[in-house]
Amino acid sequence: MKSILSGMRVVEASAFVAAPLGGMTLAQLGADVIRIDNIGGGLDYRRWPVTKDNTSLFWAGLNKSKRSVAINFRSPEGSELAKQIITAPGKDAGMLLTNFPPKGWLSFEDLSKIRPDLIQLTVQGDRHGGSAVDYTVNPSIGLPFLTGPADSNSPANHVLPAWDLVTGQMAALGLLAAERHRSRVGGGQHVKIALADAAMAVMGHLGFIAEAQLGEERPRYGNYLFGAFGRDFLTSDGSRVMVIGLTKRQWKSLCIATQTEEQMDQLALSLGRDFSKEGDRFESREEISALFGAFIAKQTYVQIQQNFTKNGVCWSKYQTVKGMVETNPDCSLENPMFNQIDQSGVGSFMAAGAPWSFSAFEREPAKPAPRLGEQTDEVLADVVGLSAAEIGKLHDKGVIAGPE
Repeated sequence: MKSILSGMRVVEASAFVAAPLGGMTLAQLGADVIRIDNIGGGLDYRRWPVTKDNTSLFWAGLNKSKRSVAINFRSPEGSELAKQIITAPGKDAGMLLTNFPPKGWLSFEDLSKIRPDLIQLTVQGDRHGGSAVDYTVNPSIGLPFLTGPADSNSPANHVLPAWDLVTGQMAALGLLAAERHRSRVGGGQHVKIALADAAMAVMGHLGFIAEAQLGEERPRYGNYLFGAFGRDFLTSDGSRVMVIGLTKRQWKSLCIATQTEEQMDQLALSLGRDFSKEGDRFESREEISALFGAFIAKQTYVQIQQNFTKNGVCWSKYQTVKGMVETNPDCSLENPMFNQIDQSGVGSFMAAGAPWSFSAFEREPAKPAPRLGEQTDEVLADVVGLSAAEIGKLHDKGVIAGPE
C-alpha cells in the first residue's frame, strides 16, 4: 500500500515516549522507520505496563509499524555498523531521530562528514542538553498547583505525559520541515528540541505565561472549565457527567435541556451579568451550577443521555479506561483507525493506526511492533548492502543479534 510518506527512511535511536512517538508517527504515515537498540533491549524495553510474562505493552504500543535492529553499539564494530545504517545512501534517507546525547556514533559532526546532507533531530531534556522527563518538567511549570480539588494545597501530577506527547509530534514535524528544506535547496542540519522548551512554548501559547507576567496567580478551580462554564454533576443513580457551555450555542442547548432558560435570565439580571459572555458565565459558575445541579440530580443517567443527545448538549460521562473499551463504539473496530493485530509476546488485540484520514491515500493500518532485532539481517542486507556471509560473521562475533 502506497502511503503519504512511502519511500522516506528514518533511523531511530531512542527510549521512552517523545522520540519513539515521533518515529511511530512517521512510520504510521508510511515512512520506513528503523529502530536501533542494543542487544537485549534498551532502557524502555521492559517499561510498564507489562503482561504477566513481562512483555512491555508500552514498548509494543510505541513501536508499531517500525523495523528493529539489535546491535552491540558499545563495541567499535557495532557503532560503526550503526553509522552505516544512519548514513546509507538514498534520496529520501539520511534522517536520524534520537533522544540520546549526540555523541559517539550519534555525533552529528561525525555523521555529517560521512553524509553531508544528514538530517538529525535530537530531543533533549532542556535547551542546555540537561536531563529532564515529563514528570520533572510538569512540576517546574506550575500546572500541578492548578490541578486537583480547589481546596487542596498539595500539587497533583497529571497522569498523562502531555509534554512527551507534544514533543513527540513536534519532533516528527521538525524532521519533515528539515526534509522539505533539504529537498528544495539541499543540505542537512541538526535540529534540536527540548522537552522543557516544548512545554513552556505551549504555556505561552495558552496565555499562562502572559497571565503570570501581568501579576495574576491563577488558583485551582477543580473540575470547572476555566473562563467559561463547564462542570461535573451527579445523576440520581450515581453516574457522573461533565457538561460544557463554552460557546453560545452550547450554552443555549444546555439551558434548554435542563429547562433553566428563564431561571438563567433571572439569575443573570440579579447578578448584573450577561451570560452570553463566557467570562460572565465563569464568574457566576457556582450560582449556575446550583440550577443545573438541581435538575441533573433528579434525572437518571439514561434520562440525561437521551435528553442531552436530543438537545445537542456538549457533554460526556465519566468512566474508566476499561469502561471506554467495553462501551464506546469509537474505541472499537467500528472506527477505521483501529484494526486487530497479533503482537508477539502479547497476543491478539485492537491497535490504533494513524489518526489522519487523507483523501488521496488509504489509511495505513496499524502493524505490530517488531520483535527486538527482528529485521537485523534484512536491514543490513537491504540498507547497508552486506552479504549473507558478512552478516553471519557479525552474528558469530556478537556484534548483532536476531529476534528474541
